[in-house]
Amino acid sequence: MTALSASRVCARPVLRSAPLLGLCSATALLCSLGLSTWVGAEEMQLDAVNIDASSQADISETEHSRSSYQARKSTVATRTESPLLETPATVNVVTNRVIEDRQPSSLDEAINAVSGVKQGNTLGGTQDAIQKRGFGTNRDNSIMRDGMQSVQARNFTPTTERIEVLKGPASMLYGVQDPGGVINVVTKKPQWVDAHSISVFGSSFGGGGEQIDLTGPIGTNGLAYRFIADKQNYDYWRNFGSIDQSVIAPSLAWYGDDTTVSVAYEHMEYSVPFDRGTQINTTTGKVLDIPRKRRLDEPFNVTTGRSDSLDLRMDHRLNDDWTLRTGYAYSRNYYNDYQSRFMSAVFTTGAVTRRGDATRDAEQFAHTATLNALGNLYWGDVRHELLIGADYMKNDRELGDLYRSPNKTDFNYNDPVYGVTPKPSAVSAPNSDQIDHLRTHAFFVQDAMHLGEKWIFQAGLRYDAFDELTGKGRPFIVGADVKDSKVVPRVGLVYLIQPDWSVYGSYTESFRPNTSIATPIESLPPEEGKSYEIGTKFQNDAITATVALFNINKKNVQTSEPCGRETCTRVSGEVRSRGLEADITGQLNEVWSLTGSYAYTDTEVLKDPVLKGEPLDGVSKHTGALYLTRDFGHVGVGDLRAGAGARFASRWGVNDGAGKEYYLPSSKVADAFVSYKMKLDERDLTLQLNLKNMFDEKYYTSSSGLGSPAIAIGEPRQLVARARLDF
Repeated sequence: MTALSASRVCARPVLRSAPLLGLCSATALLCSLGLSTWVGAEEMQLDAVNIDASSQADISETEHSRSSYQARKSTVATRTESPLLETPATVNVVTNRVIEDRQPSSLDEAINAVSGVKQGNTLGGTQDAIQKRGFGTNRDNSIMRDGMQSVQARNFTPTTERIEVLKGPASMLYGVQDPGGVINVVTKKPQWVDAHSISVFGSSFGGGGEQIDLTGPIGTNGLAYRFIADKQNYDYWRNFGSIDQSVIAPSLAWYGDDTTVSVAYEHMEYSVPFDRGTQINTTTGKVLDIPRKRRLDEPFNVTTGRSDSLDLRMDHRLNDDWTLRTGYAYSRNYYNDYQSRFMSAVFTTGAVTRRGDATRDAEQFAHTATLNALGNLYWGDVRHELLIGADYMKNDRELGDLYRSPNKTDFNYNDPVYGVTPKPSAVSAPNSDQIDHLRTHAFFVQDAMHLGEKWIFQAGLRYDAFDELTGKGRPFIVGADVKDSKVVPRVGLVYLIQPDWSVYGSYTESFRPNTSIATPIESLPPEEGKSYEIGTKFQNDAITATVALFNINKKNVQTSEPCGRETCTRVSGEVRSRGLEADITGQLNEVWSLTGSYAYTDTEVLKDPVLKGEPLDGVSKHTGALYLTRDFGHVGVGDLRAGAGARFASRWGVNDGAGKEYYLPSSKVADAFVSYKMKLDERDLTLQLNLKNMFDEKYYTSSSGLGSPAIAIGEPRQLVARARLDF
């Protein structure tokens, strides 16, 4: 291979996207010829179809999400459509209006103005990873799509309608979880009104993408469709690499008088840089003093994959009191990757020792099924919202060949030369054939009791039986084989001081099996979390605000440590996260909207022979955000809208696993946008500019690894131009 200098390397992978582009073009042509006429619904009388109450409520909340920064209801905290004011937990919702204005490109960017959440270990930018109140990493089961388990590497896709964030333990609702909370991505659904759009964007990094979104009724018998297709190909911001992503997502829904049936499918193909960022100079305790665009790996550091999700739902209203709900979801992610991995360095000279690693034929998939009944009934003078059901989940992760090349010192971060190191090709038999198979069966009951007009008492109980098998190697060596069960409670109390002001308190628990693919150092009991929370909420027609105090203790915490060339696992005893969170979203008046938050998060390892007294990795003690948007109304030939804001994070630490703590500096990142909506041949045309990190702040987002931890770097200034035509 010819050696390449440190200048930009253009090595853009090609995905199998030609069929997608052809399908997009064909679909766009159908639309231009009048798809609404084809389905016979150009002047459809909507009152001819009676939509059941639950479907109508969801449609109403979706419409509100598209026009406002304020959310009024959510499903993530109770698995029912519940007003936020009456929910004894902290729930934040990033509405579709916020997403359209800020134009995030990832899940962590979409929720970075929510209090108490932060990017976790993204495995070199290849997996979604969100810390909630200090807890969370990649593949921790905490990301849902429409309330069902998702194992997709990239969950923020063109199908995202809005995002719900539930803080605190959620095992009573969703089973195996960390105590920090869950993220629920609510997807776009078929609509009753014809709506078609085409959009394109370009990035100052180079490249861009295009998208088509079509929805509307089919005939007059309650059937509706949606079709979304998206193609993105743009340059990575560092000195080589690119992001290539294609999505196709058809869905159908039938709305009857008492029954709603829906089916949705999404297929994604992607190729993204496997970039672990920069490194800590262990002699100075700071990140390497090199340009932030300079990578420490090779152009072959790429992850390519494809993911699929299938969702089937049926809701049937049995009578005025009871509704039967069933659902099944399939989620799958298949990928291959190569990486040249930083192992150590001589910091006086810049000489780097790296190892070639690769994972081939890696696959994770999840089957999730639920059957539950929702009752709204009175027993005496008490109104009950009773939920009774059963859940099943099968979550398997399997890795095929794992490559491990010998360590080589052929790279210098002060004067890098790329292309000398070959791709890894030597299969490591002891590390190949890694598996993690998890099965759970659960029964649950939850009741929200309305005690008069002021008090709401909510209680839930879940019985979860689980078994998990892990291990690796040729021949195969079992890492763990666990069969157990757990009963998880949840209680909460809400008092409505006024119709728009409430106070609440809650106690919740979480659990997850404590297993290791590597040979365990010791027996690993289950992780268990307990949380106490009190708070107050305000919600009127324009503003939703929440203030909460919380304390979470988690025991039997799994910790990784180096074992020669590999990584082993032990438990570090007990950790704690406690703090205060405040969020406000909505409209100040007819022209001003805002999103604001503040979090104080104090984390500490309480029991551990090495880490006692240290904070949890990656957690800033203070974070805050404030974004303001103004509607200027009709200016010239169209409507002008603009906004700006910033977020702040105090310094955060990362431990080398041996008790040495390194701290990353605080950061202040500002963004702005302006959009202009006008008429083009009686159709709406929206032009928008988003300026991200407008002052080009150099900042760090998360960490991974042991010894000399890898540090992910935030993106520099980027200008994104977008045009959207609605027809």
